[in-house]
Amino acid sequence: MANDYQGDVKDFAVVVPVPTVLQKEQVSVANPNIIERLDTFSAPRLVEYFDSDPCAPTYPAAEAQLQAVPSAASNQARARRGSNNLGVTVEARFNVGEYDIVILSAKESGGLETWLVRNGYKIPRGAKQLLKPYIRQNMKFFVAKVNLDKFEETGYQYLRPLQISYKSSRFMLPIRLGMINSTSEQDLIVYILSPQGQAELTNYRTVKIPSDANIPLFVKNEFGGFYKSMFKTAYIREDRKVAFMEYAWDMSSCDPCSADPLNREELKQAGVFWLDSPPDIYQSAPFRGSIIPSSNVFITRLHVRYTRDKFPEDLMFQQTSNRENFQGRYILQHPFTGEAKCQAGREYKRSLAKRFEQEAQTLAKLTDWKIQDIRRRMKLEGQVSTSSINSWWQMVLSWLGL
Repeated sequence: MANDYQGDVKDFAVVVPVPTVLQKEQVSVANPNIIERLDTFSAPRLVEYFDSDPCAPTYPAAEAQLQAVPSAASNQARARRGSNNLGVTVEARFNVGEYDIVILSAKESGGLETWLVRNGYKIPRGAKQLLKPYIRQNMKFFVAKVNLDKFEETGYQYLRPLQISYKSSRFMLPIRLGMINSTSEQDLIVYILSPQGQAELTNYRTVKIPSDANIPLFVKNEFGGFYKSMFKTAYIREDRKVAFMEYAWDMSSCDPCSADPLNREELKQAGVFWLDSPPDIYQSAPFRGSIIPSSNVFITRLHVRYTRDKFPEDLMFQQTSNRENFQGRYILQHPFTGEAKCQAGREYKRSLAKRFEQEAQTLAKLTDWKIQDIRRRMKLEGQVSTSSINSWWQMVLSWLGL
């Protein structure tokens, strides 16, 4: 669990419903670099193709040149005690890294809210109503806040990710409590590492992000802005209530690679516990009946933008045996810029204006950017589309490649 908390660290608190009482050995502070590695490996990417000389001989075995462009996300004794008749029990208390952790159980949400406030946890008003469903399900509460002395000792400027491990028949991620802190949309990136295949949501639709689109060359220098606009457009078109799949791939390879796949040690740090397990792990739940893959780590990256009205339930997941590869990929097709005096070359030059216009239209549809602004930006890059040619002599010059 990594967050982009902004504010005074003394006010930071996280409350996560969990199905069981966690002990200290089940909680750790994760290496921030692992989250960064997962992000760079799976992030949406630009790829570049370069047109060959249209007048040069062609060979069946020749392959287009492809280049990936990196994208711009000591054990303590267990303590148990009641708390002033609030119905709250401290099931466990320990310190991990810069975090002070308590595991709580509660009989009613008002008592839990009162206990948290009395014990110095900064939680917003309205938490009681969102805590109530978890108490009815007999869930426990993993509560963490920052130990300021320990945090200063780490030398880090940002809070490191927390990692918790437990067994549960429910493959879910509680998000409702986090909505109390936000007055607008929140973005969540979920990396699911599985020995089977793709993961998906069961209580909301999972939709692939628009991909494999040819877009104008100028986007290379502003890919971050392009992707934000494209994601927002797709999010609105899907009525703001889907999860977007941005990446799904066997972790042993990538094509193209925006970063090297995680090695075995990095995968273990990311929580892949089955790397050294015998094959019969696949005969036990939840993997029974699945196809044993050649590589036993498959990554799915899901991007969820959520609000309380569109996502009233926590996220429920399931693993599938689908090992189809998918990536958010956006294509820059560089035209050939040398001399092309043969017949094929002249035809190639004549086709470029139409191709550039199609790229402009595609970009406008993906992002909702104004088509006139896109054409103007393309013209600055030397990509003149058919709609930018306003006279017969400009058309002739375009056909001649002049």
